[in-house]
This record gives sequence, C-alpha cells and structure tokens, in this order.
Amino acid sequence: MDGRRRVDNFRGPYELTEETPVYVISVAAQLSGLHPQTLRQYDRLGLVSPDRTAGRGRRYSARDIELLRQVQQLSQDEGINLAGIKRIIELENQVAALQSRVAELEAALDGAAAAMQQREAAVHASYRRDLVPYQEVQQTSALVVWRPKRQQQD
Repeated sequence: MDGRRRVDNFRGPYELTEETPVYVISVAAQLSGLHPQTLRQYDRLGLVSPDRTAGRGRRYSARDIELLRQVQQLSQDEGINLAGIKRIIELENQVAALQSRVAELEAALDGAAAAMQQREAAVHASYRRDLVPYQEVQQTSALVVWRPKRQQQD
C-alpha cells in the first residue's frame, strides 16, 4: 500500500477535514518536529505518503502529521526500525479495513434478518384461519418387528 489518497477531501467549499492536504513540507516538518529530509525519506520508503499537487509538490494533512509523530515515537522511544514501523502501519491499516468490512457485513446481515422477519410475518399473516396447521411427524429409521405369540402345545 502506498498510502496515497484522493485529493477530493473537502466537505464544502471552505470546510477542511483532517484528511485535507494543506501543509507544505516545511510546515509539516515543523509541526511534526522532524527535518524536511526525514519527511522525504519517509515518503520514499512509503511510511508516510502525502498527496501531491499538480506540480508534484508534497501536501501533508493533519492525519499525515499525526502519522509522522507516531513514526517518530516508534522509532525513537520504542527502538523499532523503519521496516518494522512500515509493517506496523500496514497491519494497522489492514485491521481498520477489516473492521470496516465487518461493520458493513453486520449491517447487511441485520438488514437481511429484518427482511426475513418481515417476509415470515407476511407469510404467517396470509394463513387461512380455518385450516389446522400441519405438524411434521418425526420419522426414524428404527424397524419394529412384530411376531405373534406361539400357542403352547400340551
């Protein structure tokens, strides 16, 4: 995963989200406490990939700044190498995607269960009330053998 996002993150003409790429590399470096060359290296390694302008300039979002801080914390405080950090980020993204998919499937399942209950209720409502409900007889595979008693001979 290269971490690139689409640039259409605006909610309205002037509303910004944390996904909106607005910071140039010098501002992003200052906000994250890293050197601009470090940000370029992280981009080359695929750790934090900012959006690009038409002129190929990097634009960082608030989420990118937070990710830069997380990379710095993992590297400096936890002693994890950059390859390990990249793997951690990939796994976190995968977990988030899977959690989102589970939520979608749960919503679809809830919708299908509700629809099934509605259909079942409609079927029950359509029963004729003058008929006796059919109850299925349980069948077994047991075999019963009957033999008449022999009469004793004197």
